[in-house]
Amino acid sequence: MIGRILATISYVVYILVAVAQGAWQVCLAAFRRDPAPLPAVVELPLRCRTDGEIVAMASSITITPGTLVVGTAAGTADTPPTLFVHALFGGTREEILDDLRDMETRLLRVTRGPNHDTEVAR
Repeated sequence: MIGRILATISYVVYILVAVAQGAWQVCLAAFRRDPAPLPAVVELPLRCRTDGEIVAMASSITITPGTLVVGTAAGTADTPPTLFVHALFGGTREEILDDLRDMETRLLRVTRGPNHDTEVAR
């Protein structure tokens, strides 16, 4: 119980910091004279399985300035649910996916508990 409470507090702080950093990046890009980094749309296969986990993940991404969920694909027996994410910043596609996977891991520690295995093969 304490572990889940600590995971929730940690996740809230993580999201607040991500929102502040994203807002700062968007603000700087708006006033920058040189061209901003190229945006990208990435496909994010999820480890989230329940509707609540998927909605929480999509909401966490969309609330962060500079990222937006632009589409979803339902999972099947052979494929996981997938989010399609538009990112203004973040570097390469792999760097963007790494950041999103980190967010998902933190979220799953809240929804499943800190000792639950949140890793699956990519």
